[in-house]
Amino acid sequence: MKLLIVRHGDPDYSIDSLTEKGWREAKYLSERLTKLKVAAFYTSPLGRAKDTASFTLQKMNRTAEEFEWLREFSPSIVRPDRPGARSICWDWLPEDWTAVDDFYGADSWYRNPVMEEGRVREEYDWVTENFDRLLARHGYVREGRLYRAEQANNDTIVLFCHFGVECVLLSHLTGISPMVLWHAACAAPASVTTVVTEERREGKALFRVTSFGDISHLYVHGEEPAFAARFCESYGNEDERHD
Repeated sequence: MKLLIVRHGDPDYSIDSLTEKGWREAKYLSERLTKLKVAAFYTSPLGRAKDTASFTLQKMNRTAEEFEWLREFSPSIVRPDRPGARSICWDWLPEDWTAVDDFYGADSWYRNPVMEEGRVREEYDWVTENFDRLLARHGYVREGRLYRAEQANNDTIVLFCHFGVECVLLSHLTGISPMVLWHAACAAPASVTTVVTEERREGKALFRVTSFGDISHLYVHGEEPAFAARFCESYGNEDERHD
């Protein structure tokens, strides 16, 4: 089975939709996805994800099932450097989170007073448990760190969602701490991450990432990637996002 995890196009968060650039990205994305034989489409209930999916679904005369757990990962935390304000749980200064060894462990990243106060692990478990139910629907049942291929297949399914929750899904499939993925990777708007099963022994499947955050469908049209989710490449770059 093949999973395509799609981040929404360049967002206009003020109206939970897309910018003009984001709509172009969604159109170019649809040119890529409509060439595929897709078994099922799933989407976040948020507008920016559904709008990104709209071109593809309209062209293919298809619908997508909405899942609440595919919305952007929502727990909030109080950053150590900002005691009076709450922020998204993956927005930490590098000098703070990299100093905590537990954040690098797949089984220890949540063992931190800030994460515990924000109930981040509970939200993580809710997302991944529902994700596993979806995978079981498509024939793959989680057992430990592997999946039992009850109905092995070559189907392609597409999920339209958000960067934060994308990293949660990848964390669950690969056994990598979400803190590492949230901070050390960045999937550009309208990007496609591809994950495929490998069944080297009958009935035992592992999910493997074959590409992360691919935006070749944008480059074909000369469309530069949006900067959303990134911070300034150099501190002196005044036109880029600073903390």
